[in-house]
Amino acid sequence: MGKKLRLAKPILISLIVVLSFSQCIIAQQDSVNTKRLKTVIVTETVAYAGTMAGLYGLWYKNEPSSSFHTFNDNDEWFQMDKVGHSVTSYYVGMAGYEALRWSGVSRKKSIWYGGTLGLFFLTSVEIFDGYSSAWGFSWGDVAANTAGSGLFIAQQLAWDEQRILLKYSYNKSDLAEVRPELFGENLQQNLLKDYNGQTYWASANIASFLGDNTTFPKWLNFAVGYGSEGMVGAFDNSYDPSIQRYRQYYLSLDIDLTRIKTKSKFFNTVLGAFGFIKFPMPTIGFSNGETHFYAVYF
Repeated sequence: MGKKLRLAKPILISLIVVLSFSQCIIAQQDSVNTKRLKTVIVTETVAYAGTMAGLYGLWYKNEPSSSFHTFNDNDEWFQMDKVGHSVTSYYVGMAGYEALRWSGVSRKKSIWYGGTLGLFFLTSVEIFDGYSSAWGFSWGDVAANTAGSGLFIAQQLAWDEQRILLKYSYNKSDLAEVRPELFGENLQQNLLKDYNGQTYWASANIASFLGDNTTFPKWLNFAVGYGSEGMVGAFDNSYDPSIQRYRQYYLSLDIDLTRIKTKSKFFNTVLGAFGFIKFPMPTIGFSNGETHFYAVYF
């Protein structure tokens, strides 16, 4: 009973924050579409509660709880987890912004309220960590969450568009089978836990920096990627010292699916939904002092 109550505390605190945050938006708006905004709030609250329950089952269910504490994990996984936090915060903020704009909330308030939704969401995950004996509240994670939200907000304020997108790609690593308790027992878990197979990208839209009169393809981006391999432990490879850990860097072209417009609203929505995925393209990789060329890398 004690464990359930302790784990319920961060969920309750976070839900109160989300609902209070939403009520502030309603109270400050005069021209807002109240019906749409209430739909957004209910949808986000249900999605939030479901996500928290899913994360509990995936990460925390089999771990003993503890009193709230902090933990310095800045040197874990070659910071792959930190980059993942930034990307998640970035896209949750983007979704929050789009939802509020759809509801009639003003541009600036949508940017600030919606853009920080990822920071609020992931901070509640940190509260989960703070009550788990296996982890702890990480200020490094909070900094990464803030960076992701900040990137979205800064671009939206400066350009009213996202010229530099954060993206994700994944190839299941051989090490996922070596330590499934760490990297996941199925593809769904691998996508979140298998840091050896993940690559994160900053994908810049070239045409948007060249002006409205440019003939450069508006859908073609240039991307810089980061990944790591050989990790069988968070801080080191004491589990198997024969395996070498190393970072990887990539240069590649990319396709910005969000800038491809068709006559079909449904198809445009589908393209936008998959806009966070790095498109497979020719790529140059750098790792361990070596250069690798890939005809297609994903």
